Amino acid sequence: MRWLVDAFNVVGARPDGWWRDRPAAVRRLLDRLEAYAERTGEDVRVVLDSGPPDLAGRRGGVEVVIARTRGRDAADEEIARLAAADTHPSTLTVVTSDSALASRVRAAGTRVEGAGSFQRRLDDDIASPPGRA
Repeated sequence: MRWLVDAFNVVGARPDGWWRDRPAAVRRLLDRLEAYAERTGEDVRVVLDSGPPDLAGRRGGVEVVIARTRGRDAADEEIARLAAADTHPSTLTVVTSDSALASRVRAAGTRVEGAGSFQRRLDDDIASPPGRA
């Protein structure tokens, strides 16, 4: 399984006060994604609309991409571009709750999982990691 994650869609899927400190919320998500990738062995790429350059690149089993352009929907454009350029789109799942982006990436041949559903997947993985009864 390969994942392409719309970071702010996932962060915003849970009203836990993330808006008070967006950079901290993103770092918490990256920590959760890194733990998930380590436990599952799945490939995770996460796209940010913006952020400090030190976030870009590899973090354990997670690749962090900062959108090439700035402005509204910058991550959506980057995700659509990455999905369209993917050589094996049928093995890629885009995580977003944005219906316009979901339509675009489905047209490129990818699957889509909603941000809330993916949040629950991360929660379940933390609650019941492999090898724990």
